Amino acid sequence: MGGFFGVVSKENCNFDLLYGTDYHSHLGTRRGGIVIGGRSISYRRIHDITRKGFRPQLEDFAVEHYGTMGIGVVSDYEDQPIFSSRFGGFYVVHVGRINNLVSIVENAHKGKVSFSEPAPDETMPFNPAEVIAYLIGQGNNISDGIEIMQNTIEGSSSVLVMSKDGIYAARDKLGRTPVIIAKKDGAYAATMETTALCNQGFKPYMELGPGQIVRLTLDGCEQLKEPGVKMQICAFLWIYYGFPGSSYEGVNVEIMRNHSGEGLARADMKRMNKNREELPFDIIADIPDSGTGSTIGYTNESGMRRGRPLVKYTPSWPRSFMPQEQSFRDLVAKKKLITIRELIERKRILFCEDSIVRGTQLKDNIHMLFDEYQAQEIHMRPSCPPLTHACTFLNFSRSSSEQVLAARRAIAAVDKEDGKNHDVNDFTDENSDLYNRMVGHIRDSLSLTSLEYQRMDDLVTSIGLPKEKLCLGCWRDCNSCQK
Repeated sequence: MGGFFGVVSKENCNFDLLYGTDYHSHLGTRRGGIVIGGRSISYRRIHDITRKGFRPQLEDFAVEHYGTMGIGVVSDYEDQPIFSSRFGGFYVVHVGRINNLVSIVENAHKGKVSFSEPAPDETMPFNPAEVIAYLIGQGNNISDGIEIMQNTIEGSSSVLVMSKDGIYAARDKLGRTPVIIAKKDGAYAATMETTALCNQGFKPYMELGPGQIVRLTLDGCEQLKEPGVKMQICAFLWIYYGFPGSSYEGVNVEIMRNHSGEGLARADMKRMNKNREELPFDIIADIPDSGTGSTIGYTNESGMRRGRPLVKYTPSWPRSFMPQEQSFRDLVAKKKLITIRELIERKRILFCEDSIVRGTQLKDNIHMLFDEYQAQEIHMRPSCPPLTHACTFLNFSRSSSEQVLAARRAIAAVDKEDGKNHDVNDFTDENSDLYNRMVGHIRDSLSLTSLEYQRMDDLVTSIGLPKEKLCLGCWRDCNSCQK
């Protein structure tokens, strides 16, 4: 996915910029960059943050340079920031995904435009950030160019643009990612994570609406384009990506996860016809860290005992989605979890998890708990419904095929049993036989004692926003959402 931070200040802003960007490291995976403007322009890109983080690689750079404005980014795949010589020169960072990237480049080539930035990988033949800069450069000015970009791309893109006139901040046309404006004495900032604000003295000032464009200068925050009406903010920000201290659209991540766990507990008590403290589990636990909030909610609602049979070793191991090679992701997932035998052996354990994507790492962990640590039962409660679609907007669950998703493999098994190809949407009715069979196949493939997913209505209730304002493309065909 990725994240960004920008700041304008009367004083040297380098450390606000460095730390503000670094507070997005849980969102980015591979690359990072920073550009500082002041007496001169200072600029640096990092090509690998998987083994050494963003901040350690840029602390000396921040010390050596002086700036009164700047933008920084942690990124999934492409090198950023990108420079364009248009409008006297500007730098741009973005978060999102361009699905019509090739057609945009082909049209640009017809106009004799060439692109020089290296392609991120074979699935992305051009650097999306460079294409964003190109599209912005087609306007009469930066604000006009951002509108052209918003109306041209298929997918999503929130951007920060730094020029001699200040920092432009623009939220994706349908608001799939958040952009929050903050201020303190003598400075304004733009961020995706409100977590980046509190330790630096910033307080939230406004949250941009879908497609809204503003410009930050020392004189304040100037609106250049009003927000749109339709919003489709990504629900996975609360489920998985977001840091617990952050809030989007006024909804805190940790509070949402607590509500999610409460919903899972209520569903179990209703399903089993049990009252508080009567559920048939010895311990309620989480797959750390994004399952922790829902585990707290589950224990608070159910009255059951919470424990930590799995503890994440945090000093040196990153989130397991961060390293890009699948083999190394699997290694991280295995090595970062430390097991506590006394809390596992002969225990009936219920785990709260954020989601089940492919299920390969989870399957290995479950076999380990049964075979090596002699767990009696392992129950799983994901905080969202089964993932049936790959993300086409923010690179979540990005892969060469949707068929690697655990739910899609289960659907394929049901199709084989029935000798027909069912419509994927037929499996989204949580009261249907097809849904129950799909879940049963996932449960059996993972060797779980039981598996009960969060229901869609309970997920939406946990977030607290109207369903029509959420992007739910991971659970349904959402091709029409951006129209």
